[in-house]
Amino acid sequence: MSRSTVVAKRYAKALFELAQEQNLVAETETQLQLLVNAIEQNADFRAFLAAPGIPAATKIEALKQSFAGQLLPIVLNTVGLLIERGRQGELSAVLDAYLQVAGAALGRADAVVTSAQPLTLGEKDKLAKKFGALLGKTIRVHNTVDASLLGGLTVRIGDTLYDGSLRGKLERLDKALQSSAN
Repeated sequence: MSRSTVVAKRYAKALFELAQEQNLVAETETQLQLLVNAIEQNADFRAFLAAPGIPAATKIEALKQSFAGQLLPIVLNTVGLLIERGRQGELSAVLDAYLQVAGAALGRADAVVTSAQPLTLGEKDKLAKKFGALLGKTIRVHNTVDASLLGGLTVRIGDTLYDGSLRGKLERLDKALQSSAN
């Protein structure tokens, strides 16, 4: 595990504990996601936050002015702390770690489902129920499309990959044929 991953997990755990104390776990997740998306979509703001010549206090003040009244104090304070310590680049890793910590505590997991074509709402619900029963958790399905799968789908939940894609099956068949030919 890299040092930045460990750091992100520490910040995420502390933020989760604060959010849990204030009964704001879901709101904190939503706001953290919105903040990360806003920063990732704005190259100028990202460059501003990463600029070494700009004092941390100036960056924090700009952040507070930009998101005044839109973010919970615990979210702003956490991001401010990251900026003060020169770790603003870890913000998306903190979000990912927060999702894991909150999910584990609340019995929830995120599944990234990659399919050859977009899934319908009904298909997402079926997958959420099937994997929810398998893992004993509430599953949130996030769909991505990759036409190279040819058919079927892959499901990634945490570090586990369930590969039911046609491409994956063909690759496994190819390996089996090659190993039997040797």
